[in-house]
Amino acid sequence: MTTRPTRRLSALHLYTLLLTAWLILPIAVMILFGFNDVHGKQNFRWEGFTLKWYTHLLAKPDLTIAAINSLTIATLSTAMATALGTPLGLALARHKFRGRATTTAVLFLIIACPELVLGASLLSMFVTFNIPRGYPTILAAHTMVSIAFMTTTVRARAVTLDPSLEEAAEDLGATPWPRFRLITLPLVTPGILAGALLAFVLSIDDFVITNFTSGTTITLPLWIWASTRTGTPPQVNVLGTLIFAAATTLTLLTARRK
Repeated sequence: MTTRPTRRLSALHLYTLLLTAWLILPIAVMILFGFNDVHGKQNFRWEGFTLKWYTHLLAKPDLTIAAINSLTIATLSTAMATALGTPLGLALARHKFRGRATTTAVLFLIIACPELVLGASLLSMFVTFNIPRGYPTILAAHTMVSIAFMTTTVRARAVTLDPSLEEAAEDLGATPWPRFRLITLPLVTPGILAGALLAFVLSIDDFVITNFTSGTTITLPLWIWASTRTGTPPQVNVLGTLIFAAATTLTLLTARRK
């Protein structure tokens, strides 16, 4: 008769569990206080369970407009960054041309540069060229930053592709477009999806660059920051919960596709 080995909780295992709990704790608090039956402006003390904030999610028009601005800017900037960054990532991974090293360095520079510096430089550029700040300038700023992340992600995926697959398709008579559509594109799709997800999250979460380029346009992070002075309503917790659920779903779908 054999006995199963006893599972012991090692120090490394305990460390992992504690660190994971620490990472999840703020999100759990946000989700929990979306069900808080609060009656004042402050939503920091538990006063009972309710679902009314989910049914009154659109009760604050200015919050709804800010959320719509954030969602549309994130969607549009992600789409433009995908359309512009994917060909650039493929070009940097698979072709040698003059300026390739400089282009790669500029992309990494944008990723490594603090948002405070990017925001201040974008503000200076818009003011210098007398461009009024608002929705279009936020969209342009987010797209610029997202292109760097999208290009780097697609490039990292494309450099790992086996060139013999495309060479075999060429030997069988496939023209460049069918080779790209049937072989290259499916292989780099995980990198495109990962880059798009990263770009969307960075855009909808951005505060610093948006604060420099927003003008009178208000996005969700700016609205939440302003509301902390008078009290953050529970609808913010509900919106955060819904965005977190959507991001988790997209992450799981992307991971399954990989």
